[in-house]
Amino acid sequence: MKSINEISKQPRLNNIVIGKDGLSFVWSDGKWNYAVIASNGMGWDHVSVSCHNKRITPSWDVMCRIKDICFEQDEVVVQFHPKNSEYVNIKNNCLHLWKPQNVEILTPPIILV
Repeated sequence: MKSINEISKQPRLNNIVIGKDGLSFVWSDGKWNYAVIASNGMGWDHVSVSCHNKRITPSWDVMCRIKDICFEQDEVVVQFHPKNSEYVNIKNNCLHLWKPQNVEILTPPIILV
């Protein structure tokens, strides 16, 4: 994950609030505003994204843009689909990006993607 300082200097970020292990901000794609929280505690880099002014789920394109804001180009991040017994939904229409720190995420061979 990029440093808090690097993230906070990205274009089109508003209402930036910097905390102990992360930051929150609002990012606009020109049509909608997205509330974003980026943190790096407990051995994980984590970013949550939800539409700030409408009840829509962020699109793949929006999640790619937020990934580029918060992570380096060569970093692999994932969206988890946990088993039902461990499913948590604190906020509807909110998606998450995850990356364990100091561990490489395995990816399938490119021919399978």
